[in-house]
Amino acid sequence: MNTPEIEELKLLVEERYGKKLSTTTDFDEFSLSLQRKNNIAVSSSTMKRLYGYVGDSHKPRVQTLDLLAIYIGHKDYASFVSWLKTSTRYNSSFFNAGQLVSSDLRCGDVIEIGWAPNRLLRLEYLGNSTYKVESALNSKVRPNDRFVTGCFIKGQPLYLPYLERDGERTTLFVAGRNGGLSIVRKINNKMYD
Repeated sequence: MNTPEIEELKLLVEERYGKKLSTTTDFDEFSLSLQRKNNIAVSSSTMKRLYGYVGDSHKPRVQTLDLLAIYIGHKDYASFVSWLKTSTRYNSSFFNAGQLVSSDLRCGDVIEIGWAPNRLLRLEYLGNSTYKVESALNSKVRPNDRFVTGCFIKGQPLYLPYLERDGERTTLFVAGRNGGLSIVRKINNKMYD
């Protein structure tokens, strides 16, 4: 339920705090620090919902967004959003990232992707942006599952609209929701081993 503006707010909150919020302890410490140092009360559970650490389909309350916007130096959330619209810092831009793009691969290429805490998939590229799971370690994804994606970006979550499994499609799957993909690498090409 988060908008791009909320995602930017979350990034700037972490930037100001000086630490990524990704564990229960992080959220507890941040909430306590926010109260003690800034006299701003946002509960740890509210922060966990906002950051997607716990499942929740509700939109964040405006009061919560206002308090976090104040924390990063704005009058309220509405003024933060106005600032974003005029800030050159947040216009679209090109960026360099560790990535694998499907159009750069050949059929038979084998790649690995991984994410915290200890998930690892080995994939075979089948062409047309389609991948087959060769092996899966500690993941809900299973060998022989198939999916379509245009690229894998290190440090970013992988959003898949579905996995093809046993002739059926699953619901949306997200790999690396907290922290993104930590491993993105090409291993070899099966056809040329």
